[in-house]
Amino acid sequence: MAAIEAEAVSKRYGTEVALDRVDLTVAEGETFGFLGPNGAGKSTFINLLLDFAKPTDGSASIFGNDCQGAGVAARDRIGVLPEGYSVFDRLTGRQHVEYAMDSKDVDGDPSQILDRVGILDDADRTASDYSKGMAQRLVLGMALVGEPDLLILDEPSTGLDPNGAAEMRAILEEENERGATVFFSSHILEQVEAVCDRVGILQNGELVAVDTIEGLRESLGGGTKLVITLDRLDDGTAERVRSVAGVETAVARDEATLEVTCTNDAKMDILVELHDAGVDVVNFRTEEASLEDMFIEYTGNR
Repeated sequence: MAAIEAEAVSKRYGTEVALDRVDLTVAEGETFGFLGPNGAGKSTFINLLLDFAKPTDGSASIFGNDCQGAGVAARDRIGVLPEGYSVFDRLTGRQHVEYAMDSKDVDGDPSQILDRVGILDDADRTASDYSKGMAQRLVLGMALVGEPDLLILDEPSTGLDPNGAAEMRAILEEENERGATVFFSSHILEQVEAVCDRVGILQNGELVAVDTIEGLRESLGGGTKLVITLDRLDDGTAERVRSVAGVETAVARDEATLEVTCTNDAKMDILVELHDAGVDVVNFRTEEASLEDMFIEYTGNR
């Protein structure tokens, strides 16, 4: 059974299309990264999963429970960190976790959760005294209550410093190892690349790509970036390289460096073309396209 399944989900607000016929299946036990520029529709999709909004067309389910028709059963198995969640200023961190435990009918010691997210020393301070990063840790802790089968996290690293973001990533990996499905949106692409089994890229409400990171590289012509240091970079050198079959882009990084994206098979042809042009290659190296490179490729020209 799929953890999340969306079939032709659309959401319109008047004439504005927030989601356009999104089909998506997230398997149980998967860590799935949901990407897209601001306004792409990521939060709208999450709101539909949580029944905070109704789809105009199509349907979505969580572990086979329709998110709208059986919303209570669907939400019973999930932990949620929504974007922009406001803590209760007059409650302490401990009281927040106790509230989450009561709402899920879970027994246990709140201190264990608070310690896990790194705010045990501040457990009895009111949340009004928390920094943005501390509040984010607290809400993550509330999402972890009851060992949910599915974690839905909307920009979970908001407000966290690099150490906090690394700790959050470690927690997500631990949750996945115990069997939880993790579904999260993020604009911090290196975090997604570090932990996700697959990613989906949303652009203008359309799901333009769903694959593993390696699969995305292959779909973009192998995803090879060739960085070439030359003895000189003449005006026509980049243009000659662009004419080689399999070359997608060739851009001068500086006065002696050419950066080329190409298929794997084109690398030797590029070096031959440079030799024929009378340009000496001082050094070259290959780099795999990063998730950021692929994200720009999918969203930058649409």
